[in-house]
Amino acid sequence: MEVFSHEGFDLAYFDKGKGDPVLLLHGFGSSFAVNWINPGWVKTLTEAGYRTIAFDHRGHGQSSKSYDPDEYRPARMAGDAAALLDHLGVGRAHVMGYSMGARVAAFVALGHPEMAASLVFGGLGIGMVTGVGDWDEIADALVAEDPSTISGQRPQMFRAFADQTRSDRRALAACIETSRELISAKRMGEISQPTLVAVGTNDDIGGAPQPLADLMPDAVAFDIKGRDHMLSVGDRTFKARVLEFLKEHPL
Repeated sequence: MEVFSHEGFDLAYFDKGKGDPVLLLHGFGSSFAVNWINPGWVKTLTEAGYRTIAFDHRGHGQSSKSYDPDEYRPARMAGDAAALLDHLGVGRAHVMGYSMGARVAAFVALGHPEMAASLVFGGLGIGMVTGVGDWDEIADALVAEDPSTISGQRPQMFRAFADQTRSDRRALAACIETSRELISAKRMGEISQPTLVAVGTNDDIGGAPQPLADLMPDAVAFDIKGRDHMLSVGDRTFKARVLEFLKEHPL
């Protein structure tokens, strides 16, 4: 693990392997270790001949925390991603995000289009445009003093995940306020990079992949069969499809 600084945040990252660079952007409440190392993505990509770059988003993992919701707007988080590529001297990379990371990847494509050669949106389909439900109850669950008082399956799930990963729950509550900024259908249509949209068929959070792909000029959808939001990320068919997609769109 190494550290670089951007906008007053010290951001933990790693850079492994050789070949065309792939920048990985993890999901809400996660980290590069939980999202990318533990499920085998780093091993998969490096063994396939890719340079694999990932970092902990602000407020997550081993990076600096803030309790100001304004710090977690997706455009600012995309700025962190662009700053890391600058820091490493990487002018152009494949950009792959999961869940919140997929939204950040879209903002990289919109705000720093020259840096994104292709895109993979994992765990987030048409919810990118229409929303992913009411998450205020999740923010409340994250800051609840007593987890036994939390009702509802999704709030309980995210609180348990935050506790399991020993996250700063107050920082995550601030993040969830603003990181869910929607992207209009018109703006999605402005993303011209080749894009793979992959969502589990049992995912009740991200929304279907095909309607999002239909809004974009060069996008394809992939159904991760029988997987929910949490289990899709490490699915072997998802990995195989991503490797196929990257091979189809070399830098």
